Amino acid sequence: MSGLAMPKPDAETLRRRSEIVADMRIIVPGEGVVDAANEMRAFESDGLTAYRQVPLVVVLPETVAQVSRLLKYCNDRNIRVVPRGSGTSLSGGALPLEDAVLLVMSRFNRIIEIDFPNRIVVAQPGVTNLGITTAVEQEDFYYAPDPSSQIACSIGGNVAENSGGVHCLKYGLTANNVLGIEMVLMSGEVVRLGGRHLDAEGYDLLGVMTGSEGLLGVVTEVTVRILKKPETARALLIGFPTSEQGGQCVADIIGAGIIPGGMEMMDRPAIHAAEDFVHAGYPLDVEALLIVELDGPGVEVDHLITAVEAIAIRNGSTTCRISQSEQERLSFWAGRKAAFPAVGRISPDYYCMDGTIPRKELPRVLAGMRELSQKYGLGVANVFHAGDGNLHPLILYDANVPGEIDKAESFGADILRLCVKVGGVLTGEHGVGVEKRDLMPEMFSQVDLDQQMRVKCAFDPNHLLNPGKVFPQLRRCAELGRMHVHRGQVAFPDIPRF
Repeated sequence: MSGLAMPKPDAETLRRRSEIVADMRIIVPGEGVVDAANEMRAFESDGLTAYRQVPLVVVLPETVAQVSRLLKYCNDRNIRVVPRGSGTSLSGGALPLEDAVLLVMSRFNRIIEIDFPNRIVVAQPGVTNLGITTAVEQEDFYYAPDPSSQIACSIGGNVAENSGGVHCLKYGLTANNVLGIEMVLMSGEVVRLGGRHLDAEGYDLLGVMTGSEGLLGVVTEVTVRILKKPETARALLIGFPTSEQGGQCVADIIGAGIIPGGMEMMDRPAIHAAEDFVHAGYPLDVEALLIVELDGPGVEVDHLITAVEAIAIRNGSTTCRISQSEQERLSFWAGRKAAFPAVGRISPDYYCMDGTIPRKELPRVLAGMRELSQKYGLGVANVFHAGDGNLHPLILYDANVPGEIDKAESFGADILRLCVKVGGVLTGEHGVGVEKRDLMPEMFSQVDLDQQMRVKCAFDPNHLLNPGKVFPQLRRCAELGRMHVHRGQVAFPDIPRF
């Protein structure tokens, strides 16, 4: 992992590896422990493959009791633990550590309960995102958040990263669709947050856990809400001569009070790659392509289609195709869903970014990315959730060319700095992980980071869960309690000290 600073491996843990592996086999008997180096390589990275590390040992538990015993064992012996779902995360959040147990939750793969009258599903964290919809679609229900990796990503991983998807504009991110979780703390204690109702009383600890990237606890059960499929859903495929015009169209649609079920945008490189890959019938003579899906009662959808079409024309659209069947609607989305693998056909490697901006800043940021592309001499293909300003620039590079991966990372960091500069944030759904960790001070002050660290310390005081992620500095929780004295004065001297 050259170029990436990670916590120094604990020599005592490495020395006791054989003993730890033997104890793991007692806690998780059968084939649940993987310790051969060549077999552990399958787990050496997540979707951010630029960084790799073989873990101390890989453990795949099957019961909550096993997870509890494992975490308590590691907590009592000061052994680090890195939780992992399906490994599709794109920010290095599941990157293993040399001295850490890699806790893989993929064997927690059962749906525990489907309650149609109350519109909920209770699932283990290893169930795939799409698996929830598949389990309820016979009754015309579905689970709304739909990341592009939904065929593979796990619902537990979605909770860890607060994943979104093309329909999050209208129906919300994971945080808006999770009602409760069961989780195991580093101490081994099993706790429940939330439940089967929309809002629990007291502190919003469920909100704290959603998007916590495996730093606070290990999720062992998830309760989500499911929705009835809309009566009608139709999509528009709208082409523009420039990305700026497409971006302005997005802002004008939202400004008109129209909230589409999904609104996605691709630029020319992404359009051509997706069309060559899926043959969805995308226009190839445009610089930007907007997919707008409208859902609801048929009469309402027909009215909104007319309104969106008029807004597109005012913004200079050169082509507008409206889906006439469910198959055609799905074909529009097939290209967008396959955009990431499709771009892999036009470049040896690509670096998928994730930042979020105010919608009105879309034209400015797209222009800025073009300037950065020229500065670094690397291409970029843009695929993003236009409706909520969640950008996914794909920086194109060749890892076999010396120095190109470093240029790609610098290019990506400058894109994220630009997002923050215009009033946006570092991530929309991929998380911070190790990718954006050292950029956190661009967005947060030291006071902010200290407050976030205090939350971490409340859940995991020994800093054993997923260390080296999210926070730019690895510090002990005790350090946060020290009183800072500058030139003989403490901060806010008028406040009583206890």
